[in-house]
Amino acid sequence: MRKHNSLTVRLAFLALGTLFLALGIAGAFLPVLPTTPFMLLAAACYARASARFYNGLLNNRMFGPAILEWRRYRSIPYRVKWTAIILMAVTLSISIVFYVPWPELQAVLAIFGILLGAYLYNIPSRDRPRR
Repeated sequence: MRKHNSLTVRLAFLALGTLFLALGIAGAFLPVLPTTPFMLLAAACYARASARFYNGLLNNRMFGPAILEWRRYRSIPYRVKWTAIILMAVTLSISIVFYVPWPELQAVLAIFGILLGAYLYNIPSRDRPRR
């Protein structure tokens, strides 16, 4: 990975990477926030800012394997994919039914959920069980 030449830009990437890392850690505990996309964004920012932070994230036993899987093969583990789809569907369904009073916004959220679920479903998984 190549660090950016400008110190100001590196500091901005470091700050963004730290923000994405914090959101990813929060996503590990909150069903509303996804973890993996924020960790991928944190890794991308750290790669341009600091080799130490980037390597630290890649060597993390909890988040490192998913980041490496994405970098090497552009895939996510099958179990992670289905967990994300199911949690997203449950969370959006609860939001639509109990918290969003306007039918227009309910429809927008439902369409968003369907599109995002379809996108996640189409991301390849190398460890997908064979039928």
